[in-house]
Amino acid sequence: MSSPLSRPGAPLEHYVSEAPYDPYDVERDNDIAGPMAHASQLRLMWWYFRQHRLALASGIFLLLTYGSILFSEFLAPYNLHTRNTDFIYAPPVSVHIFHEGQLVAPFVYGQEMSLDMTTLRRNYTDDTSDIQTLRYFCRGDSYRFWNLFETDVHLVCPAQGGQLFLLGTDRLGRDVLSRTIYGARISLTIGILGVTMSFLLGIVIGGIAGYRGGIFDMIVQRMTEVLQSIPSIPLWMALATIIPLTWSPLLVYVGITVILGLIDWTGLARAVRSKLLSLREEDYVVAAQLLGANSSRIIRRHLIPGFMSHLIASATLIVPGMILGETALSFLGIGLRPPITSWGILLTEARSINIIALYPWLLYPVVPVILVILAFNFLGDGLRDAADPYK
Repeated sequence: MSSPLSRPGAPLEHYVSEAPYDPYDVERDNDIAGPMAHASQLRLMWWYFRQHRLALASGIFLLLTYGSILFSEFLAPYNLHTRNTDFIYAPPVSVHIFHEGQLVAPFVYGQEMSLDMTTLRRNYTDDTSDIQTLRYFCRGDSYRFWNLFETDVHLVCPAQGGQLFLLGTDRLGRDVLSRTIYGARISLTIGILGVTMSFLLGIVIGGIAGYRGGIFDMIVQRMTEVLQSIPSIPLWMALATIIPLTWSPLLVYVGITVILGLIDWTGLARAVRSKLLSLREEDYVVAAQLLGANSSRIIRRHLIPGFMSHLIASATLIVPGMILGETALSFLGIGLRPPITSWGILLTEARSINIIALYPWLLYPVVPVILVILAFNFLGDGLRDAADPYK
């Protein structure tokens, strides 16, 4: 005879335990709800973030990119200021592993230069008889590692007496790849330092305005409206021109960071204010007030964690904005100045349409800018979803 469960419309069997309920029975709770019942906030965030494959890949890419700035001198084939006067405007070369049908170590062909007397353009051709095998963990241009000691060890070097220009050279014969690796140190750190300042201003000013209200809130709102009504590029240009030309490169770097941080805090401040206006009336906030907690503790311990996902998403959007701001200012010639090297400084080599038409590889430094900005956006999406694990 068939089971009652096999008949359509038959009632489902159920079981009700008559044992007394023990609120401290952790093993029973784990059996019912699984490991998520007692997982910490950070562990829940990690579990959810791990499921967002694109955000995870973006996070790994950003970690590797930011980690590379610690070893820029080691990763770059050449020194930042090394000039190869015999290879001005040399095009990128390709790495080969096959020569005449035989598998050999990675190598590049030597290049021969000829000058077109009609257009005065330098033409480079591969010399297939000149095989230049790459060297690894080798000795090349000297540098001071972290300004602590002198060394000349590089990850990859050209062959003895050879050249290695994977992204070509500029008008002074400097390797574009090496300068791009060095430029990442400035362009990436200026975003982190700028967003730190912007975050502090946005959370403090927006938090006080949203929690206290009154005349301070009105002043903050009018000030943010004025700042947000001014176009970003003209405002950056106006503030950047205030920096004296006599300042050292380090002071100019600090000045640009302060400018970017002082401009981009308004959007975060308004977001924090609007969120606190809605959260300050919640029961747990009133309970904290009745228990004698002061305003700073309530904002720090109770209100800000309530919308941490929004803050994380805002941070991942502000950082690429800072990088674009520095790139735009340096490209226009009013931001960082040589000898400091950033991605914006490198792109100034390609400001002329004639240069772009003849030497398009000078635009290659824009590729890491695009990749880093996309990675921050994908990372922000994943962190925003993971920061609210109880959704």
